[in-house]
Amino acid sequence: MAGTGTLLLRLAGPMQSWGVQSRFTVRDTAREPTKSGVIGLVCAALGRPREKPVDDLAALRMGVRVDLEGVLSRDYHTAGVGRWAGRRYGVITVDGKGLRPVPSNRYYLADADFLVGLWGPLPLLEQIAEALQRPHWPLYLGRKAFVPGVPVWIPDGLKPGLGLEPALRSEPWPSGEQLGRRPLPKPPALRAVLEETDPERADYAQLDQPVGAVFATRRFGLRYTRTVFWVLGADVPMREEINHVPLTADPRSTQS
Repeated sequence: MAGTGTLLLRLAGPMQSWGVQSRFTVRDTAREPTKSGVIGLVCAALGRPREKPVDDLAALRMGVRVDLEGVLSRDYHTAGVGRWAGRRYGVITVDGKGLRPVPSNRYYLADADFLVGLWGPLPLLEQIAEALQRPHWPLYLGRKAFVPGVPVWIPDGLKPGLGLEPALRSEPWPSGEQLGRRPLPKPPALRAVLEETDPERADYAQLDQPVGAVFATRRFGLRYTRTVFWVLGADVPMREEINHVPLTADPRSTQS
């Protein structure tokens, strides 16, 4: 029987958006990548069409280490009542006699950096890792306009035999691309959101578990998560190239 392991991905860029409850004119974003969004990115890398089931990918357990909390930002959009190829376009009014613009508020995270872990069967993780290195379709961070600022594929990101939490904790902070440019968080800790199979251990639930051909049917089940804080220099190693002040505060001592 094939073993298991964890595959690490880096999701970082100028803008990213991970909608959970977007409806009509309000497009929201979670504060960290959603499982449905990450599975969609993996499907793009694999070249899996939206009408194909994703149950094998959805069975992977996911965790997110927040290496840099993004700044929540908002864009105001209007669509319609313009011209394209010489013809008017827009949204038809209720009486059917004209066109009108539709305003929308779209939220996104600016300058966020996430380390994502997927735990499951090694053969599937190896297939995903190879696809991320040479993706079939372009990859994006929640919306097609939000492209990654650094490669999603991490050269040594496949961790055979390592569990989800140990793998996420083993990766040094900050990422290599951020050396010399990453301020030390205050307090010196990283937030992590870990998927839970036992609802009794979870502290949050949302409709974010892909079901079947989710990108064609938009069917989701409940996904349970819990949030933990890992201390830099103790729970998570810091890169030796970083010269920060000594870490003395443990933020968990202030958690209720």
